[in-house]
Amino acid sequence: MSTILPNSNENEKSNSRMLQFFTQAKIGTFLNQAHVHKEKGFSPRLIMQFIFALVLHGMSFSRALESERVSKDFEKDTVYEFLKNPTYNWRKFLSNVGSNLVMKFLLPLTSEDRDRVLIFDDSLFSRNRSKAVELLARVKDHTTGRYFKGFRMLTLGWSDGASFMPLAFSLLSSKNEKNRFQDVDSNIDKRTVGYKRRQEATKKSTETMFDLLDSINPNKLGAKTVLFDSWFAYPAIISKIIKNYSLDVVCMIKRSPKIHYTYEGESYTLNQLYKKVRKKRGRAKILANIVVGLRHDDKNGNEIQARIVFVRDRNRSKQWLALLTTNLEHTEEDAIRIYGKRWEIECFFRVVKSNLRLAKEFQCRSYDSMTAHTTIVFLRYMMLSLSVREEEDHRTIGQLFYVCCDEIEDIRFAQALMTILELIGSTMVEEYLLTDEQINEFFNRFFRKLPDYLRKSLLHTDVA
Repeated sequence: MSTILPNSNENEKSNSRMLQFFTQAKIGTFLNQAHVHKEKGFSPRLIMQFIFALVLHGMSFSRALESERVSKDFEKDTVYEFLKNPTYNWRKFLSNVGSNLVMKFLLPLTSEDRDRVLIFDDSLFSRNRSKAVELLARVKDHTTGRYFKGFRMLTLGWSDGASFMPLAFSLLSSKNEKNRFQDVDSNIDKRTVGYKRRQEATKKSTETMFDLLDSINPNKLGAKTVLFDSWFAYPAIISKIIKNYSLDVVCMIKRSPKIHYTYEGESYTLNQLYKKVRKKRGRAKILANIVVGLRHDDKNGNEIQARIVFVRDRNRSKQWLALLTTNLEHTEEDAIRIYGKRWEIECFFRVVKSNLRLAKEFQCRSYDSMTAHTTIVFLRYMMLSLSVREEEDHRTIGQLFYVCCDEIEDIRFAQALMTILELIGSTMVEEYLLTDEQINEFFNRFFRKLPDYLRKSLLHTDVA
């Protein structure tokens, strides 16, 4: 029985890569662990393959169901029932798949010295033409400043700077009932995981981010730092991440008059701090950095020590931005370099919206359906991310990579240096008309000044 889409050379390659990915990611195993079971009729993995493959072949759901060229054994109701089941734990499924891919395929390709980070960010999940979608709310798009109908898609991802892997998400509605166009479906069983996700959707994003963190194990993923932008940069949040998860924080901070930092025994806002510190001269990109105490709601009155780095805004030369790192071992350059990895999640949002049909492929009204389909879209990105890494990172070919490295070593350092010295000697003869005796005397004096270990290595090198 096949639910894969029309046959052609390109489609066969896509189908083959998809099936390979499903095996690599252990999709069947993790579906079972997330309680996505076969109740009757068709295997959940088979239905997921059908949905997963739609975008790979440029077909809409309705067109695929109506097309006679598509081999399928189920009707559209089967797909909709699969998507809107409230008992399926899609967050557990996604975090298990993502964590497995990171640990099995990406960590072995990443040096221990390389920073592995967790990234938080939210993006607009637009349903602007909808009316009866469950928990549909009026939300603000921070990039444009305009309001839309839809959700805020809070996402947690992992990155090593070369690959990005989404791990968990939540489609956030509005905590304010006045901003919601629809409420929770009253027929949903309150014992199900689907109901818990609906309750979570009406919480603040600063509360939900810890639910996402709880769904993964940062230590197994090799992550030591959490990145986020200024929307989440509150002292209470930073303090909780450090204390409860033993993770460092690198983030952009906002110029809020309500947030104060302790410097030289006094309390300052960010703007006041910038005026007080001494800036570097000229057109330096890094203007200044200071170590401050971060105040938070602590009964003992303890403060968190953090480094603030002031950098020039490249879009507005007379303006500045501020980064904060809770790891005092980070230099100015380290803080900027690590925060730069946050760009990975912005690229991820663009790809899933523009190319992988997030919020466009199914116009479902159920909150569970949107959660299920978003999970499948994230799964598509995982396959693309893994494929790119396999194509670009030569270490993915295994032992053959290290054999090739050994072959390359046939020109060693000493031999290479002797070759360079011989070229220098021949150039001196041609350009300055020196005799062989003068060249030899020059090199003899040069060798006598070298350390013993280098002189012995070079004098025993035979450059053929």
